[in-house]
Amino acid sequence: MWRIFFVVFVCMGLAPMARADIVFVLNSGDASISVLDARERTEIRRMPALREVHHAVLTPDGHTLVVGDSGGNELVFLDPATGELRQRVRISNPYHLEYSPDGRHLVVASLRRDQIDIYDAGTLALLARLNQPDKPSHVAFSPDSRFVYVTLQGSGEVVAIDLATREAAWTVPVGPEPAGIIWHRGRLLVGLMGSSDFVQLNPATRAVSHAFSVGRGAHVVVPSPDGRSLYATARVESGVWEVDAVTLEVKRRFDVPGGPDCIAFDPDGRLWMTLRWLGRVGVLDPRTGALEQIRVGRSPHGIFVMPRREGVRADFAAIMPGATSGSRPLPRPLAPRPGENPADRPAPPVMASAPSLAPGPSVAPRASRRADMPNLVITPVRVERGR
Repeated sequence: MWRIFFVVFVCMGLAPMARADIVFVLNSGDASISVLDARERTEIRRMPALREVHHAVLTPDGHTLVVGDSGGNELVFLDPATGELRQRVRISNPYHLEYSPDGRHLVVASLRRDQIDIYDAGTLALLARLNQPDKPSHVAFSPDSRFVYVTLQGSGEVVAIDLATREAAWTVPVGPEPAGIIWHRGRLLVGLMGSSDFVQLNPATRAVSHAFSVGRGAHVVVPSPDGRSLYATARVESGVWEVDAVTLEVKRRFDVPGGPDCIAFDPDGRLWMTLRWLGRVGVLDPRTGALEQIRVGRSPHGIFVMPRREGVRADFAAIMPGATSGSRPLPRPLAPRPGENPADRPAPPVMASAPSLAPGPSVAPRASRRADMPNLVITPVRVERGR
């Protein structure tokens, strides 16, 4: 009998564990890319870049991660499952970049050179270059891929570019220092770093109105994969706000020290975010409010989570309801691939109900907001791991 137990024990010990997800973090302050083990919460590799990496996108086929080295004037193409370098391409100042939903175009915002470049996604041939007033920042598309919208951080505007004519269709003032922009339910949501507000822009009428308020330094907003919530960051006030995706009412706030910037979800619904001022990555579980920190390089900016578990693809969020919102919104979520069942993967967590904060034209000072709505503030439990 003991032999049977011994054989079972040995076989269990030899059985391969499922591969851990990995996370790519772009360290803009020290020209490197950190690769993290998502299970162990540790940095397992740091790859050098030329000068200043800021943002990354997954190719439309889901097979390649494209990193923009803004200061180095190149795109770096990586295997997202291994981090293996596939290709380097010289390109002018790729600060923020995104593929159109139909996969035909790659649009690059050049913050330093005040230009927006439109490339053929397949060949990287430059199709058009549009000079802009001041600091093109973030890029988002319409679901039909007809228009691309770019925030102009220096001039306080959003410009709409018609991809059929490759010319600017209109430019609208939206507020001080617009940064993050997404398409959401027929509107554009724009974060104003020079204030505490996100505004919504109707691309049909070009009307701008208040959407919701967070803290000082409103920056980016991303949809949860289940489509029920939006999560917005404020770098100056150092927090993450959960917003109802339908009503745009603020549901709760998470205190996240260190200037939270870009956000990526893992398949379990956790938020991975770069903490610009701390040189760390934060991992927030919205079910519990627990926040872990992992040391990376200086001034981490862009972040990408690569699932490596069975049955979950790199673009796992593209087959979920939230895929119709974002910087690359789809007309409808993608169909699962043969043999792939979305119900087999863990669903993002559903947050318990919380008091709502009605949108308004301005935000009260931080102290008074806490006094009026104490239940909105969640202080995460912090666990720091890594070097």
